[in-house]
Amino acid sequence: MKTLKNIWLALAAISLSAPALAGHGSDKDIVDTAADAGTFNTLIAAAKAAGLAGALKGDGPLTVFAPTDDAFSALPAGTIETLLKPENKDQLATILKYHVVAGNLGSEVLADGARLDTLAGIDAVISKTEGGFNIENARIVATDIDASNGVVHVIDRVILPPKQMSRTDSAKVIELAIDRGVPMFNHGNAAGTAAIYKSVSEQLIRSGGLNGEERARLEMGLVEAADARNARASAWQLRYALDDVNASLHNNGRMMVRTSMSR
Repeated sequence: MKTLKNIWLALAAISLSAPALAGHGSDKDIVDTAADAGTFNTLIAAAKAAGLAGALKGDGPLTVFAPTDDAFSALPAGTIETLLKPENKDQLATILKYHVVAGNLGSEVLADGARLDTLAGIDAVISKTEGGFNIENARIVATDIDASNGVVHVIDRVILPPKQMSRTDSAKVIELAIDRGVPMFNHGNAAGTAAIYKSVSEQLIRSGGLNGEERARLEMGLVEAADARNARASAWQLRYALDDVNASLHNNGRMMVRTSMSR
C-alpha cells in the first residue's frame, strides 16, 4: 500500500465535461488520463507540492474520489496557497491521501455507513442521500470512471480529514469513558454504559490516532457488542476492546487481545 499512495495525481484525471473519460475498460492509466483532463489543475499542483508524484503509473488498483478545480475553489480564501507552501507538505499529503483508497471499488460498494480505509490511515464514511451518496461532506457526482490502474469517482468538495488526537489523549479519553461507565453499570444502567463505550470507540476509530491493529480491535468490539445477547454483554464486549486498546496505547502499540474467556 505504501508504494501505491503516491497515485493521488489520479484525481486530476476526471472531467465532468469530457464524455471520453467516462468509458470503461480504458487502456490509459490514471496519469495519462489526468494529462488529458483540464479541470483538475489544482490537484496536479497540490500533488506535486506534496511530493506524491513518484508512482503515478503503478499497477494499482486504487480508487480515488476526485474533487474538481471548482471544489478546491470553494475552500476558504488562502487555504490552497497555505497548503502549497513547503512547510505544509505533510499536511497537504494527508489531505490528498484522504481521497484515495486501495483497491478497485466501484459504485456497487457504496452503502450508507460504509467506512473506507483511506491511504491517510483515517476512515472516510459514506452516507446515503436523496440524490445518491456522499463521502464525508462531499457529494459523489459521477462514478465508475475507469483507468487501467483504478477507478475514479468525482466529488463536488474537498474532504478534510478530522483532526487526530494524540495517542496520549486517546488513552485519556478511554480512561474517562470507563470512569463514567463503571458506576453507571454498577447501578444497573448497562445500556447507558454500552452507549458511552460505543460512542468513544467510534470516536477513536475516526480520530484517535490509532494504528491499524488498534482500530481493528475496536471495530471487532463494536461488532461483538452489536451481536451480544443483552446490554450487559454488549457493555462488556466494548470494555474488553477499550481495555486492549488502552493497554496498547501505553505499550508502544503492542496489542495483546484479551477476550471474555481469558478474563
